[in-house]
Amino acid sequence: MTASRPSDHAVPGRDVEVLIPTGGARGTLGVTLTALLGQRVLPAAVLVSDQSDGATAIADPVVQGVTRVLRRRGVDVRLIAHPSDAGVAENRHHLLGLAAAPYVLLLDDDILLEAMALGRLCDAMGALRCGAVGMAMTGLSHVDDVRPGDHVPFERVHGPVEPERVRKGNPAWERWRLHNAATMVHLGEAAGLHGGEPAGSWTAYRVAWTSGCVLVDRAVLVETGGFEFWPLLTRRGFGEDVVAQLRVMERAGAVGLLPSEAHSLELPTSIPEREVDAYAAVLAAPAAPAAPAAPAAPAAPAASAVSAESAESAGPAAPPGPDSAPGRARLPSQE
Repeated sequence: MTASRPSDHAVPGRDVEVLIPTGGARGTLGVTLTALLGQRVLPAAVLVSDQSDGATAIADPVVQGVTRVLRRRGVDVRLIAHPSDAGVAENRHHLLGLAAAPYVLLLDDDILLEAMALGRLCDAMGALRCGAVGMAMTGLSHVDDVRPGDHVPFERVHGPVEPERVRKGNPAWERWRLHNAATMVHLGEAAGLHGGEPAGSWTAYRVAWTSGCVLVDRAVLVETGGFEFWPLLTRRGFGEDVVAQLRVMERAGAVGLLPSEAHSLELPTSIPEREVDAYAAVLAAPAAPAAPAAPAAPAAPAASAVSAESAESAGPAAPPGPDSAPGRARLPSQE
């Protein structure tokens, strides 16, 4: 779907809270917050949860200074010390539990947004009313590295956004290639969208998932489990955003937007030693084995020996016990 003018039903900024997990002083959080200050559409609130010892990220004088200006502009900024050291999935779970707005922007702490980014996401969400609308982060150091093969899975959305089940091994999974390097920039240029256009100018396309900057219907995210699977991951778990988005997409649909106005600062990852892939731990893990069948009940007496009165007094059959329920499905992996 392509829009050329603002939606009459754009999600207002007052219905959006930005959730930013962080875990250390990399110097990027202040940049990310400054970009939020420059948005044409401001959110109602920004919640930052800092897992580092001593809350070094939120104690940064730059972060404190930008926070004062955001608050002056009417944005409720909450800088939260949360030294759980349990990993980013637990940090996202913590933030989601604090959120109250109808929509949440899941934003990484090393993303720089252009001025129209949040307004464009809100306009598209208002028009499409799906589970999630994302802007894949670009890596502009690769802007001269055009990869035509990565453009192949690109597919515009035509009409309403429908729920879709995407898993490894099916063709839709190959859409992950769209978000390599600076491919979003090249696709945007091919579509005549370069960024800076009015918020009502965008093209929606089909995704596998979107990293770094995703506007999500909070109710759908919570209903599909959010990040409650975090105990399955270690502090070095990764791919939690993939799992959450795949579940949201399966329930209510999800799209990406062109132009992408979310840019990675391209610092080294905050999780240099990755141990547990959330997809493998949650989506791809085998279901628990079924419980053994109960022994056969003794044969019932002949129908002529049972009165209607005694049959009624027996009541309905008892529901199966917990041991007879099938194992809970686990979620797929990101690689």
